[in-house]
Amino acid sequence: MRTRLVACCCLAAVAAVAQVAHAQTYPSKPVRLVAPYPAGGVNDTVARLIAQRMSRALGQQWIVENRPGRGGTIGTGTVAKSAADGYMLVHGG
Repeated sequence: MRTRLVACCCLAAVAAVAQVAHAQTYPSKPVRLVAPYPAGGVNDTVARLIAQRMSRALGQQWIVENRPGRGGTIGTGTVAKSAADGYMLVHGG
């Protein structure tokens, strides 16, 4: 009986200090999809198809940016150095 009382008190204490998490809606601004290869290629075409479908599915604009050079390193590096907020993604092909 005493163990049950202690467990209930602990549970009540945890519930009292627990905070509610307020998640933001994603995406709340346009998302940039970086295609690290030249425009007009297969990678670019697939990236544009993905962006088009994601725009429809999420109700937010997806923008494809081509950043070719050094076998994809420039585009990938651009995304790696961007803010880690999920609004700039790389399409690896």
